[in-house]
Amino acid sequence: FVCVKCFSASLPKPAPPAGRLEFVNGGWCMSDEAATHYSAVIDQMTIGLRFLNETFGACGRPRVAWHIDPFGHAREHASMFAQMGFDGFFFGRLDYQDRARRMRDKEQELLWRASDSLTPPMADLFTGILPNGYNPPEGFCWDQLCSDPPIRDDPDLEDYNVDDVVGRFLVIANSQSTVYKTNHIIMTMGSDFQYENANLWYKNLDKLIHYVNAQQANGSKVNVLYSTPSCYLQELHRANLTWPLKTDDFFPYADDAHDFWTGYFTSRPALKRYERISNSNLQTCNQLEVLGGLTSRKGPFGEGDSQTMKKAMAVAQHHDAVSGTEKQHVANDYARKLANGWQHCQVLVSNSLAALSGLSAERIYCDNLNVSVCHLTESSKKFSVNVYNPLARPVTWPVRLPVNGTAYSVSDASGKAVDCQVVHVSQATHELVFQVQAPPLGYTTYTVALIQDGPPPAPAQQRAPTVIQNKFLQVTFDHETGLISSLNNLETKQSIKLTQNFYWYNASDGNNVASRQPSGAYIFRPNSSTPVIISQTAKTEIIKTSVVQEVRQWFAPWVSQVVRLYADSRALELEWTVGPVPIDDSVGKEVITRLDTSIKTAEYFYTDSNGREVLQRKKDFRPTWNLKQSEPIAGNYYPINSRAYIKDDVDQLTVVTDRSQGGGSIQNGSLEIMLHRRLLHDDFRGVGEPLNEISGIFPDGLVVRGRLLLTLDPPQTAADTHRPLAEGMVLQPLLTFTDGDLKPNTQLEFSGLLAALPPAVHLLTLSQWDEDSVLLRLEHQYQSSESKVSSQPVTVNLQKLFSTLEVLGVAELNLSANQWKDEMKRFDWTPEKGTGHQCCTFEDPSTWEVTLRPMEIRTFLLKVNLR
Repeated sequence: FVCVKCFSASLPKPAPPAGRLEFVNGGWCMSDEAATHYSAVIDQMTIGLRFLNETFGACGRPRVAWHIDPFGHAREHASMFAQMGFDGFFFGRLDYQDRARRMRDKEQELLWRASDSLTPPMADLFTGILPNGYNPPEGFCWDQLCSDPPIRDDPDLEDYNVDDVVGRFLVIANSQSTVYKTNHIIMTMGSDFQYENANLWYKNLDKLIHYVNAQQANGSKVNVLYSTPSCYLQELHRANLTWPLKTDDFFPYADDAHDFWTGYFTSRPALKRYERISNSNLQTCNQLEVLGGLTSRKGPFGEGDSQTMKKAMAVAQHHDAVSGTEKQHVANDYARKLANGWQHCQVLVSNSLAALSGLSAERIYCDNLNVSVCHLTESSKKFSVNVYNPLARPVTWPVRLPVNGTAYSVSDASGKAVDCQVVHVSQATHELVFQVQAPPLGYTTYTVALIQDGPPPAPAQQRAPTVIQNKFLQVTFDHETGLISSLNNLETKQSIKLTQNFYWYNASDGNNVASRQPSGAYIFRPNSSTPVIISQTAKTEIIKTSVVQEVRQWFAPWVSQVVRLYADSRALELEWTVGPVPIDDSVGKEVITRLDTSIKTAEYFYTDSNGREVLQRKKDFRPTWNLKQSEPIAGNYYPINSRAYIKDDVDQLTVVTDRSQGGGSIQNGSLEIMLHRRLLHDDFRGVGEPLNEISGIFPDGLVVRGRLLLTLDPPQTAADTHRPLAEGMVLQPLLTFTDGDLKPNTQLEFSGLLAALPPAVHLLTLSQWDEDSVLLRLEHQYQSSESKVSSQPVTVNLQKLFSTLEVLGVAELNLSANQWKDEMKRFDWTPEKGTGHQCCTFEDPSTWEVTLRPMEIRTFLLKVNLR
């Protein structure tokens, strides 16, 4: 880094020799900000910062968050960075219109207020926008792959160029100083794949600094020095100025009029889903390592290991990993690492469950239940299902197991019979369906036995379904089209018109006259604002049982859906299957589902930020500048990490997703979500290949399956439904199987908690820290004003939390667990408008009783004994 200071008096004293090496950010990777879930971001930052702490000590702790490459910036990331103790945050990319306005108004450095719920300055973060992304100024690149000439300072040489180089640099420095607020400016010197020849860089930088500073003798007021981000930030803080306040986010990002980086919100949907499943599996692995004690790491099934999975998940958060913006072979490698990590965790999980249950029989993991494959359940006449619930509250969950019999009996841990049904899925596939109830942070066991062998008869096909309903919801279908026509909440007596269908946007191939920009892994560039409808009607089949009611819909050979309503569910499930996306017409396609309703949205809709706080969006609008919209579809797409909703004064329709996706509200009363992308051209942003996923399993193109959960509620109480629903979608029960009869005295049910946590409290982290310490994070999962019931402070007693752990001591840490909370000190910054520093420390009732306020995450290191 080179810092430039314009001064009017004496020169600064030489810098001391210490402090020349500085770590920034410090996570295991530089995470993506659109497609990542907050829990995985916190985990990857914790791993990286712990490594720095243990390797370099306190002086290696980063003071600055540094995201120079991610493609848009999430408010929740800023909130997390603030709670991790960072003094400031620098990034390189923002919308080209936003940058132009900020340059004009000298607002490229600002105070980001990143939470509506946390008291300032808990989530306030000073944010700086770098002048050249992460590149040097034009003409000043000196490395192996650079083409700029080196500084030649021998005046006897014909190509002597010192005067030219110095002159150009002074012009750039003075120009840059006009668009920043203080007399300090920062220049990044380097880029991708640079410092391959560090000697070349430093040799020229030494000369540049020397000759530019020599101009001070001729009246120049420019002083150049080697510096670091935290040194630069310190000078900005010393300036004691007020800074513009920002409360929204930096999505979507466009680098030109037709170049919106909103395609990657959905790119590689299978990898995005696998990452989300892997996060759930990792949290289960972490919890059972603690609850099972030493045996979990070394037990009857071998040596268990959570670290391999932690590191695989951490690197999968990279801005060219879960984002879907890597080459195909790199995406395959991320998936391979996650699979390898899960294999290590399976040993640990099996050991832990053996220790807790007293059952050391082999445990089978059926990782392909989403495609109705599990050899044990398809072949065994009697088996047990262990259902582990990673949430700190009881859950009810539908289980669907592929079977080959006609009838089965299912009994719970107490021996009570459970209602179950065998449903026809396809000509060769049938599934046993039943609901399970699992205790908080624990497991229960269900026993399944074959009663009648042979395949069940195919159901009578009803081609024109009219209605499915349970005691909470009613869904009606159009008799002519087979599509959903309305959704009714029977509890609240709400009813909306609702139509849902599938469409695709014709991806630009780059031959458009207005812009040669094609759609690609990063860029979403449809060549028309009107999507192509896949089918006006759906071929249908209806299944009604006491456990579940389903309407199967077929729109095309490559698009189908199951509309599903379970007996005790307040959510309607849409299980979609898309692919292989056809390209025989040589046209890339971006597939969406669209929900059209009677809700009067007035062009507003709402999306979550990294799975936590919800932000209001408005069509063709940005809160901080006057938008000139040039892409009416792509320019209105936002990341949806776990939920989105539309509402008016009476009705709120919320959609909970099972992975990160892109979406928008292009028409009033409408919400569309992009499900799949298959493209035939690269978008020239670095991938170097089209987003066309083909493999040995899918030689004709990727087939993707996923779920959307729909709820209809009054806006005032909607969060009480969608918060736990999204929490349950992220952390799903883990099913393991054992063949045959269970041995006597097996403990069939267990909870790691003495009592379920209150509905507002989420147990975010329970992980082994060292031999006798565990890391615990408790989270208030409601925003301050979204629920009359749950948006209140909640107190939890740490000593009365766990059933298997005796808590002997507690110390509070910052969010990333690399500083003691009472030692975390950050710079104070003053906004130009709005309130500045308020109170953000509250007294707990006692050492063991901790109070959580809306959207607060508190991190503790507990010294424990296994009871």
